Amino acid sequence: MADCHRAIALICLWPMGKGSMQLEFRWSAVLSFLRPERTLTNPKIRPNPLDLSLTEWCAEASNSLWLPELARKVTVRWNSRMRTTAGRAWWPDRAIELNPKLLEHPREELWRTLKHELAHLIAYERCGRRRIEPHGIEWQTACRDLGIPNEKPFHELPFKARRLKRNYHYSCPACGTTIARVKPFHKAVACYDCCRRYNHGMYHERFRLTLKK
Repeated sequence: MADCHRAIALICLWPMGKGSMQLEFRWSAVLSFLRPERTLTNPKIRPNPLDLSLTEWCAEASNSLWLPELARKVTVRWNSRMRTTAGRAWWPDRAIELNPKLLEHPREELWRTLKHELAHLIAYERCGRRRIEPHGIEWQTACRDLGIPNEKPFHELPFKARRLKRNYHYSCPACGTTIARVKPFHKAVACYDCCRRYNHGMYHERFRLTLKK
């Protein structure tokens, strides 16, 4: 944790012009506090769900941008269930989830993704109740403040999707439409198209999907 504090201490504000400031990141110091065991060369190694060091980094970055409430509540977690998504930001929970597969790539990708997601939280924090576009001008401004101008809305990392076999096949008794699922339905489900066409979009037992054997 001492290394973490040294890295965070090297984050400073850099003037960009009249009335504008940007966070400057000293990459060699910031990246140094990532522990060597975070590299998943051994598939049995998995990061802790709640990452205190990354959470603290986000808190310090938020404080530097004068967002104390975000700094107080932000959390960063690793979600092993994520497949093709690199990261997610949850508002108003002020939570960030990261894909552990990021640890198999250069460290810069982890930091770019972390700042990408933190920028979402910063944009919402600044705008309060006002509705904004997820990757609109507010998010783009936050990205510039975090040192990643011209950030793309979606990542291009080669995350492979897991292919699951769909063993459960349901059919509509009215139109014959077949739906394949990985897991079975645990409650009555009807054909959406038939319900919309013949029952104003409401569920009707006549169009209930039945499991094919």
